[in-house]
Amino acid sequence: MNIQSMIAERFGAALTAMGVEPAEYLDMIRPSQDPKFGDFQANFAMPLGKKLGKAPRDVAADVVERLEYADFLETPEIAGPGFINLRVKTDWLARLTQSESADDRLGVEEVTKPRRYVLDYSAPNVAKPLHVGHIRSTMIGNALAHILKFLGHRVVSDNHLGDWGTQFGMIIYGYRNFLDEVAYKEKPVEELARLYRLVRQLVDYYAAKGQESKLSDAVVEASNRLDAQKAVCADAQARDAAEKTKESKDALKKANKERERLSKALESAREQYDGARSKIDGVEKDPEVFALAKGRESIGQDVLNETSKLHHGNDANCSLWRQFIPQCMKDVERIYWALNVKFDVQLGESFYNDRLPGLVERLKKQGVARETEGAIGLFLPNQEIPMLIQKSDGAYLYATTDLATLEYRRDTFQPDAILYVVDFRQSLHFEQLFEAAKYLDMGNVELKHVKFGTVLGEDGKPFKTRAGKAVELRSLIVEARERAYEIVSANDAARPESERFTEEEKIETARRVGVGALVYADLSQNRESDYVFSYEKMLAMNGNTATYMQYAYARVRSIFAKGGIDVDALRREFADGTRVLTLDEPEERALAFELVKFQNALENVVRDYRPNFLTAYLYELANKYSSFFEKCPVLKAEDETVRMNRLLLCDLTARTIAKGLELLGIQTVERM
Repeated sequence: MNIQSMIAERFGAALTAMGVEPAEYLDMIRPSQDPKFGDFQANFAMPLGKKLGKAPRDVAADVVERLEYADFLETPEIAGPGFINLRVKTDWLARLTQSESADDRLGVEEVTKPRRYVLDYSAPNVAKPLHVGHIRSTMIGNALAHILKFLGHRVVSDNHLGDWGTQFGMIIYGYRNFLDEVAYKEKPVEELARLYRLVRQLVDYYAAKGQESKLSDAVVEASNRLDAQKAVCADAQARDAAEKTKESKDALKKANKERERLSKALESAREQYDGARSKIDGVEKDPEVFALAKGRESIGQDVLNETSKLHHGNDANCSLWRQFIPQCMKDVERIYWALNVKFDVQLGESFYNDRLPGLVERLKKQGVARETEGAIGLFLPNQEIPMLIQKSDGAYLYATTDLATLEYRRDTFQPDAILYVVDFRQSLHFEQLFEAAKYLDMGNVELKHVKFGTVLGEDGKPFKTRAGKAVELRSLIVEARERAYEIVSANDAARPESERFTEEEKIETARRVGVGALVYADLSQNRESDYVFSYEKMLAMNGNTATYMQYAYARVRSIFAKGGIDVDALRREFADGTRVLTLDEPEERALAFELVKFQNALENVVRDYRPNFLTAYLYELANKYSSFFEKCPVLKAEDETVRMNRLLLCDLTARTIAKGLELLGIQTVERM
């Protein structure tokens, strides 16, 4: 049950009875920031009073007079200029908490009007190992899929695999020119990844060589412009010092603004030049790689030729592609297994290849697609740059595949909404894709780019290895497990010998703690924000971390183990009415009130597809439980009735934490 929604419904009826359209005012009913003002506050009397030409306190009184509240709220209190303070009746809260404890769904009701969602997330390029950036897309999408399903929506999780295109042209070229046959037989995935990285490096090297002179000239030109502008600024400053007029100050301000712009332009030019030099030095300072680069000036075009042959059905290239794909997918699936991630559908770009020619022809006939510099582009309203869907050599682009994928999903799944969990750098692509979708007869399907920020290192820059390469996701998982194993082992050594883990239990606990830490650290962020990656912070036993949540769950479970409590019997006694829950202490009430907010937290996630609303809720619940545990003895409670009441609150807390973590894709542990 969502108490806030229930209150909003009652206020909606009261406002309607006053002849007021309630929609814009109901969002002003929010949880109180301070318990002394009750559980909720309605803060709309001020703007409504202004609209009606009445004093806000009078408006608040009129609303309360029409409000039906007696079944679950104490008498509302009108405070200050017209705030309406609301407090849930404690006995009603106790009954609600008791009923939720008897419910396998913990009181979370399924939606009355379920939607069909298609979630597009993870979407790795299978030609190379998954890197740190993939954890964001994979785990945000996975959490949203779980939460939407739990709320009763119909969900199709669709992993749109990059199994086609230039990356495979690179691997085919590498296989034919640089293959280590022994390595390929022993570890095919690692060897294919090495070939991809090597060919990518050589392609980038020659591209950088071709641009180096131009980029160097751009730095010199930008530097000269900045020097000239500095002289202009000096003159403007001298003039202003002498004249001190509005005109002289405006001229100085304008000159300084231009200097700042030119300074940024110089910085950008230097970054581009330094990037090119880095790629050149990466090859020329490595004798082995430099030897392979010599005589391969045409490697960029050669890779495109291999890609073109693959796309046009060349038997030899297609045979190699069919050989590579299963090996690549094994590596991808191992990562998903480690993260406990599963998909309903996994279709690669290759699946849509035969749909592309017809799609392009249809768009041309509609007049939205036409030639541009030899290629075919979509000229869309409100878009300055055309969306290219076919190259001048006849090859298609991933934008073309995305359009074909939209048609397939429309016809196969009949979705109400399609969510793309992809990083913010693809924003322009999705703006164009959604605009282009209007020409595909998509009806009223909601298309949403669920964008996210970047994983940063402690230097504030995108998280990379010391060699400047993207950090592989596999290495993150392995290190998280190893660090968690050290923590679990240290904690275990402090226990009496009879209570210690077996080696298998330590390994499994470390796996759950380590992977859970990675996942939670990502999901606890506002998805649109960048965040700094830190093993120490994510594995901390306090703060908003998975480790703290798992520890809170384990601590509750330890109470039942220590007391020899039959949990099933406890639940039955409250479910059949043998016992009646009461909330006599403030900490008991505060914990119960937090427990019944679970549905509200899940609905907040879905409102704008932000899993951090659930992590914030779980953290607050764990804190409320900690306060309860400190102030309210459980096993040593003063009498059996109080003891059983508190045990029920403990049990419901553990179940809620476990379900919340499960929806985020994180497993619990019974002991830490």
